Amino acid sequence: MMAAETANRNPEAKLHTMTLTPNLILRDVRASDLAAVMGLNNTAGSSILPMDASQLNHLYQHADYFRVAEVDGHLAGFLIALQHTTLHASSNFQWFRGHCERFVYIDRVVIGDLHRGHGLGRTFYADVQSYAEVRSPHLACEVFLEPRDDVAVLFHGVFGFHETGQQVMPESGRRVSLLLKALDCYPFVCDTYPDGLPALSWLTPRDLPDGEPQLRAAGQA
Repeated sequence: MMAAETANRNPEAKLHTMTLTPNLILRDVRASDLAAVMGLNNTAGSSILPMDASQLNHLYQHADYFRVAEVDGHLAGFLIALQHTTLHASSNFQWFRGHCERFVYIDRVVIGDLHRGHGLGRTFYADVQSYAEVRSPHLACEVFLEPRDDVAVLFHGVFGFHETGQQVMPESGRRVSLLLKALDCYPFVCDTYPDGLPALSWLTPRDLPDGEPQLRAAGQA
């Protein structure tokens, strides 16, 4: 789902970081970001479902793609995506598992109020597509139809998504449009690298954290 719109690192570092302008950086999420991530998520409005600490911890521990944008050192937005094999209870993710053999699913993208309208959503989508197109033939997501989010509908249509179905989400009672985008270079990747992707730093999977949850629910010590 979509809400409308550090210092430079060694490019060989394991942690994925991309400096886009002198003031904007995309990088993998850190445990210290989680409180700000939840704050952005839960103030994003009706186009984003709220999250509690347990849900965010699950995504932090399991999401294949979880990157944040920093602008002038402040968290400006984030995008979370999962491969089709990842454990995830979302009814929309489960719908795609029943209708599409292989995909990368965008669970949510959120841009903070002060940073909307400056192309940060497009930047995130270009980055997650770069991640997905060497791993999957499809990029999947949904947009709300009740109430209809025309900003998100138009954004995804322009970006090349098409509707492949609709459903009413049992967890919210809201109707969504289920969208797919074909990633045409994936067959080339499979033919060229049948034994797996090459060992390049920018293709290295995200390091998934171990141990205790990183963000505690309200009232917990």
